[in-house]
Amino acid sequence: MPITRTVLREFEADLVVEHAEPVAADVVAMTLRRADGGDLPGWTPGAHIDLVLPDGLVRQYSLCGRTQDAGAYRIAVLKAPDSRGGSTAVHALEVGQSVGVRGPRNHFPIVPARSYLLVAGGIGITPLLAMIHQIEAVGAQWELWYGGRTRSSMAFLDELASFGDRVHIVPEDTDGRPDLTAILKEPRPGTLVYACGPEGMLAAMEAACAHWPPGSLHLERFSAKQQDGAATGRSFELVLQRSGLTLDVPADQSIFDTVRQAGVSVLGSCLEGICGTCETEVIEVVDGEIDHRDSVLDDEERASNEVMMICVSRCSGARLTLDL
Repeated sequence: MPITRTVLREFEADLVVEHAEPVAADVVAMTLRRADGGDLPGWTPGAHIDLVLPDGLVRQYSLCGRTQDAGAYRIAVLKAPDSRGGSTAVHALEVGQSVGVRGPRNHFPIVPARSYLLVAGGIGITPLLAMIHQIEAVGAQWELWYGGRTRSSMAFLDELASFGDRVHIVPEDTDGRPDLTAILKEPRPGTLVYACGPEGMLAAMEAACAHWPPGSLHLERFSAKQQDGAATGRSFELVLQRSGLTLDVPADQSIFDTVRQAGVSVLGSCLEGICGTCETEVIEVVDGEIDHRDSVLDDEERASNEVMMICVSRCSGARLTLDL
């Protein structure tokens, strides 16, 4: 009896760079469209796309345009001084050039609330900018605290200026860093907190929000969160329910690689537990639990054990069954 291979698909196409412009020092904003001008898959604020760059690198960038523009994706990319090649390759793209795009996908969605407190660090403004436009559209209250190294390094200041005193711009070289302890001192009934930026800022946000009601804080990470302790290093049995396969996952190999080697096609991108591309439904864990090592799921989602990121997370039990 032949084995059925599970193949997961999502939107993937070559889009054309229609427009590119600097929006801050070392930050370029790009608008991508289909060559035929057709519509693109819809998205919601907080979503990101993969760019499949000409040299084969794959990088994730938040969408920062308006969801109403069905024919365009807008991103903004910082040319990082410690770039591993991705941001340098994006900045080398020219108007009229094609670039591969996958997605969009959203692991940082807006939850309906009466009001929002938004905190951005550097290029972390990108997903929050799209959120602001949606929050405005539904009439909810909001304010933004936006920190950066210098004013010239902070993107979209002209666009944000139209929102008046709801936006607090805090350049570090003149005003220091935003005082997160003071900003988050008193929990606000009906308010959700959304933050995106460097890992140091997000760790400080978690500490400053510890006394807020559970579920108040929502984070988007650009790099993997530092984990407590070492990753589980034991082998376990892996059952792929839809494919009808039972595999052994070695102690030194990821679930993702094990599944791929067995001929089952699964989606993956960052392979660091950041982008959420490899999110997979968990059916059963026997004699143990899931060792979540990702930077995508929140505490409640981890505790539910309904899904896992198979590029980094493992199983501490004897057998794990996945919907693959």
